Amino acid sequence: MPIYRLTKKLAFPPPELAEDGLLAVGGDLSVQRLLLAYQNGIFPWYDEDEPILWWSPDPRMVFLPEQWQPSRRLARTIRSGRYRVTADTAFEEVIHACAETPRSHEQGTWILPQMIDAYVALHREGFAHSFECWEEGELVGGVYGVSIGACFFGESMFHRRTDASKVAFATMVECCRGWDFKVVDAQLPNPHLESLRGVTLRRAEFLALLGEAVKAPTRRGTWVIG
Repeated sequence: MPIYRLTKKLAFPPPELAEDGLLAVGGDLSVQRLLLAYQNGIFPWYDEDEPILWWSPDPRMVFLPEQWQPSRRLARTIRSGRYRVTADTAFEEVIHACAETPRSHEQGTWILPQMIDAYVALHREGFAHSFECWEEGELVGGVYGVSIGACFFGESMFHRRTDASKVAFATMVECCRGWDFKVVDAQLPNPHLESLRGVTLRRAEFLALLGEAVKAPTRRGTWVIG
């Protein structure tokens, strides 16, 4: 299986060359490189004792805003008004909470300090966004990701109360639908994303959809709900 080593040159090999998902190693986490990666269906994911690894998995899990609907239970929770959801008001709190929240299917975290710094830089440049879920003034859930064109690339979510991350996620998808986004990328399939009604696409299908979506103007800057 070929794995490509990146140089200082701002470039990636074609994502179709990632035979088992892993495409390349090395490079950096600069804003420019991350934006180039995402718009080509590539993302970084690695552990503390590894170099930067770049992935383009096949299949890919996505949510299609025009088609997605919450489950009945989640819809009831949203209607109850228990939680209040905002956007881009606590990005750094959300990404730190995602890094610190234990997950049953993972050991440790891949959201390392250098990853946090990189996505905070993307946020400050208006490309990374968060949706925050609040209960009585306390941050109890959230989701963050990157937006380019008509695509939102979800990175991670967390919850401290039942369904709080799901409410933040549902609000994000609803906003994406209202803004005519074509796809919400969720990267790798897992049972939690499947429970949220994610769908899997072959990489070729995803890359074709992404290629059209990133041609749209990017909704850059601070996002506001409503």
